[in-house]
Amino acid sequence: MSHLLVKSKKTPEQDGSVIKLTPESAGWKYVGFEVYQLKPGQTLEQETGDREVAAVLLSGHANASTSSQAWDNIGKRMSVFDYSPAYTVYVSSGDKLNLEALTDLEVAICTAPGKGTYKARLITPEDVAVARRGYGSLEREIHNILPADKPADSLFIFEVFTPEGNWSSYPPHKHDEENLPHESYLEETYYHRIDHPENGFAIQRVYTNDKSLDETIVVRDGDLVLVPKGYHPVSNPPGYKLYYLNVMAGPVREWRFTNDKDHAWLLAEN
Repeated sequence: MSHLLVKSKKTPEQDGSVIKLTPESAGWKYVGFEVYQLKPGQTLEQETGDREVAAVLLSGHANASTSSQAWDNIGKRMSVFDYSPAYTVYVSSGDKLNLEALTDLEVAICTAPGKGTYKARLITPEDVAVARRGYGSLEREIHNILPADKPADSLFIFEVFTPEGNWSSYPPHKHDEENLPHESYLEETYYHRIDHPENGFAIQRVYTNDKSLDETIVVRDGDLVLVPKGYHPVSNPPGYKLYYLNVMAGPVREWRFTNDKDHAWLLAEN
């Protein structure tokens, strides 16, 4: 199995966790990522410490609170394939997050270094800009949960819906060099969901120019792919709908990337 692939647990731990990725376990510095599957009445409580946190409600309804804010009965969709934007709770460093599941709940906990700059807030579906990117078999739908123009210390968060038979994160691009204003260093995770979990799959490639890293990964429902460096396109075969949640963070909160020159000509076709 690729060292860039993290499989979800088939049976949640007692606390509901199915994925727990820390910067230490990933072998990098910035991005942390966890997924919890909670039953009605089950709770999740976390101190944020020196990290900012964004809790993305992938499916289900919940009550949420921090040390100073509370939101009751948040959540709209019961599956990521409802296609409505997610509710997300942003919590600064030096705070705490409490979630109580009101229904079956799947929630992604996205973390990165924080400075305590911004107050806790609820990001509602109305706050999320939805955009189409690409054309033809490169087209996909982007939900901008925490893009560059929204306040955060480190985190970028996006949801991507790739139709059957299409490619996304394509043409391939990378963001692994501190070379501003041309390119920024950003670690990235892809949390994949597939609408037919029993037999559906996707393909993700992660590779560098010198091919010192060149992995082609078969992705199943619930898999997490790590992108420490290199280009990272995704291919979704016919017959299946693909969702993934992107989390990025690095030393500077700027998203600057470089396209693979071998495939950049595709941009001119649009």
